[in-house]
Amino acid sequence: MKLIRFGQPRKEKPGVEIAEGVRKDCSALFEDWDAEFFAKDGLRRLAATLESHSHALPGVPAGARIGPPIARPGKVVCIGLNYSDHAAESGMEVPKEPIVFLKASNTVVGPYDDVLIPRGSTKTDWEVELGVVIGKEARYLNSPADADSRIAGYCISHDVSERAFQLERGGQWTKGKSCDTFNPLGPWLATRDELDDLDNLAMSLHVNGRRMQWGSTGTMVFKPSVLVYYLSQFMTLEPGDLISTGTPPGVGLGMKPPRYLCPGDVVELSIDGLGSQRQTFKAEREVRA
Repeated sequence: MKLIRFGQPRKEKPGVEIAEGVRKDCSALFEDWDAEFFAKDGLRRLAATLESHSHALPGVPAGARIGPPIARPGKVVCIGLNYSDHAAESGMEVPKEPIVFLKASNTVVGPYDDVLIPRGSTKTDWEVELGVVIGKEARYLNSPADADSRIAGYCISHDVSERAFQLERGGQWTKGKSCDTFNPLGPWLATRDELDDLDNLAMSLHVNGRRMQWGSTGTMVFKPSVLVYYLSQFMTLEPGDLISTGTPPGVGLGMKPPRYLCPGDVVELSIDGLGSQRQTFKAEREVRA
């Protein structure tokens, strides 16, 4: 299944994409794709509904805004340097354990929404990532094998970063990751059965039509099941939580000289089986004077 949400920000309705460009409105039967939905076996109930009644569901209005495919998560957990080739471009060793940091959950926006370059920013950067959405509580799992059943599905997660805030202003990485609109998500959440080969998904990102990132989940150091298992030893992962699993090489920080985003830049990103995103970057001061 491919779960979507549509409508104006903070007023999105739940839906599904049952074929390319064919979207159905599920709001008469389900409140939202949120923590309660996942916790109460919502995916099974949705699958049963689609099997018997998909033809009766109304269509999503043409031109409707596509929002993030899940409601605001309880937490966004990010993993740093989780691609061996990205670690190499950063001049750093592959981590022996996952590097973990948090990102504010109100960064999550739709896949085609504008992204705001924050006030005082000179180093806003791009990062295409595989997002993992938790479907069942994960706490002190016994092994990575126990983690698969805790995963609801996967989506594109754009981990936008402000490198000066992240690396030059002291402290931990969170403040360089948590600016408004810094996590476009979607366009859909693909349930686990939708992806044939999670270990070989091509990933790409273009800026103004020029390819910047090109990689594959094949170079991911810690796979999603390992990450869910690992994180469950330190925190309880709850239904609807999001994990951004790291980025392949080609970020602006790694270029020589570095290249960062400016107002008017257009970023397009995609992952096999998970669709594509497109955002225009705008100066925050111009939008919220």
